[in-house]
Amino acid sequence: MVYQSLNLYVTAETFTFEPVYLDPSVRRHTLVINRENGSLRQDAPPAPTLRQEEVVTVHGLVGLISLNAGDHIVVITDRARVGQMNGHDIYKLIGHKIIPVRRSKLHLTEQQIQDDVSYVIMLDSLLASGFYFSYTTDITNTLQRQHNVDKNQPLWQQADERFFWNRYMHRRLIRFSQETDMELGNYILPIMCGFVKIVETSMFGQRFTFGLITRRNHRRAGTRYHSRGVDDDGNVSNNVETEQVVITSTGDQLSYVQTRGSIPLYWKQTANVRYQPKLEIEANPRTHESFRKHFTKQIELYGNQIVLNLINKKGYEHRLGDEFARHINLLADPRVKYVHFDFHHECRNMRWDRLSLLLDEIRPELEAQGYFHKDGQGNVRTTQTSVARTNCMDCLDRTNVVQSVLARDSLRKQLQQVGILPPNARVEDAVDFEATFKHLWADNADEVSRQYSGTGALKTDFTRGGKRTRAGAIQDFRNSAIRYFKNNFLDGARHDAFNLFLGVYEVNPTLASPFLREPKPLRYMALPLGTVGSILVMLYIFLASPCACACYYGVLLEWDFR
Repeated sequence: MVYQSLNLYVTAETFTFEPVYLDPSVRRHTLVINRENGSLRQDAPPAPTLRQEEVVTVHGLVGLISLNAGDHIVVITDRARVGQMNGHDIYKLIGHKIIPVRRSKLHLTEQQIQDDVSYVIMLDSLLASGFYFSYTTDITNTLQRQHNVDKNQPLWQQADERFFWNRYMHRRLIRFSQETDMELGNYILPIMCGFVKIVETSMFGQRFTFGLITRRNHRRAGTRYHSRGVDDDGNVSNNVETEQVVITSTGDQLSYVQTRGSIPLYWKQTANVRYQPKLEIEANPRTHESFRKHFTKQIELYGNQIVLNLINKKGYEHRLGDEFARHINLLADPRVKYVHFDFHHECRNMRWDRLSLLLDEIRPELEAQGYFHKDGQGNVRTTQTSVARTNCMDCLDRTNVVQSVLARDSLRKQLQQVGILPPNARVEDAVDFEATFKHLWADNADEVSRQYSGTGALKTDFTRGGKRTRAGAIQDFRNSAIRYFKNNFLDGARHDAFNLFLGVYEVNPTLASPFLREPKPLRYMALPLGTVGSILVMLYIFLASPCACACYYGVLLEWDFR
């Protein structure tokens, strides 16, 4: 268990973290950070010149990060409880503070001081992106993986490294704990980027817990046009695991897991003010080896693969689809089933019912795949033996719609098995629960989209209500305009924030400032500024004029999912 509350004592010499207990007789093991040299000690005696300057209560330690001024401590100052699962509270990080360890900045240049201000702003922005944690249970692993994890280990050792986002920031505490006989596991709190929502609900008079846990892989993390495709180790951009969880009143635990991720080829779209930047597929000699590594990892983690490619078979996307299919054929692995379902073509003219064609095509694989089920006595009844790996271009809007359809299909079988849903009944027949289901999946779509593209997802009016609406079309237009602006002008800084937080980029005070750039001539800004101005004017006209709304409504209903 990780300490839930800590008193932070600030003096001129040290930062001292002391766990808070209701029982004053419990011995408190303190963590002390020396402000002069940054050294760590446990239960260190007070310095001779100790003079307490400040005491604050914090709710966890995110970790330590080094900037030009030296080490900075990142602490959680506020949290929001998002639900409880198996008696364990899960929280969202909603407040934090970044505190420099060293007091003096006399050793810094003016440029370094300004750079550190920029770094802190970047970290502040990223930490508002949807981070979740629990003090008492591991939320980085699915229920199925948790069953095989040693629960006697500290949480940080139980955590799945792919989703342990602040492991880099905890590296010094981990190393200090491993190299000494001092156990600091109670201070090392894993935090996860993604989405968590857990609700108490009911269906046909039976209550149960229903939730979604979405875990973003920190390997190859980044923003939309700055992170595409695969790397040499087989990691792909926007790689996300989503687990749908049901816990019954009798203690049965059921889960269904899906993944999404960028097409595992070397490809990119460089932001260049165009609404759809040019698609470039690199002729990289390492392509197939990286492709093979990706699916080898997927199979090791999840079993057989049901690969659902939703991109267009015509237009600028089709070349990427052709290359994807070619490498699937070269892979020639019977454990990988590949389906190219052209979402836009098959569901044109608002024919969402045609998603049933996709379900029918993969029905044998879905039946064989199963789901995880552990009964109230702790016996594992069934396990999930494969996973649906879904992608579109961004792995956002089209992907989320299909994932919600697959999740509902699995949920029907799960609820029927535990006796909550009558035989031959549908999840949709429970009207109140169906609304809960739709809202959770739409909220998940928005959160994942904000983290990757900068805005909420498109077409969530369909996910929430089952049909397209005028208000939803207007919201899509607004989100698309904001995406365009952010992707072209702000995402570079957001992408750099990911790299800084994860240790992909480390601040080196001996090198020149990365923020120093040659100013571009005014002519290079004319087109972007003119484009943005045009979009803002068009948005104003669109939202202000009912006639314009009516005129554009039919067009907007057919706008692309990404």
